[in-house]
Amino acid sequence: MSSVNKAVLIGHCGKDPEIKTLQSGARLANLTLATAERWTDKQTGEKRERVEWHRITIFNERLVDLAEKYIRKGDKIYLEGMIETRKWQDQSGQDRYSTEIVLKAFRGEIVLLSNKRDGGDGQDTRDRPVATSQGSSAPAAAELVDDEIPW
Repeated sequence: MSSVNKAVLIGHCGKDPEIKTLQSGARLANLTLATAERWTDKQTGEKRERVEWHRITIFNERLVDLAEKYIRKGDKIYLEGMIETRKWQDQSGQDRYSTEIVLKAFRGEIVLLSNKRDGGDGQDTRDRPVATSQGSSAPAAAELVDDEIPW
């Protein structure tokens, strides 16, 4: 039996991506992504919300470039990656675990969804690329929407 490890998220960036260069010369990007679940409490009628924060690590060079050039705090993005848990030790020697979404060299995808209307950085998404780990550059999300709807 085969298995699948794939995470698909749509959310807002919590801060500008942090770009690092490893000793090997390879670059990576770290960012946080907030996803929210909203509902109305059936007993009180009160609107409720629960926000989940996700750590994202990008090892794909094309996607690192995309993150560095185009992603900013507050931007809405779609991404696909793998769920990974790392084990590490804190200063006192205690084992700690971090679970994150990883976009590896040959896996992963990012689509920039922000535009002027939904609180992004004010740039039109038509100017923004979409990148996948396969090396293709797809049209931006805004190009996939037909604004010429006859009413």
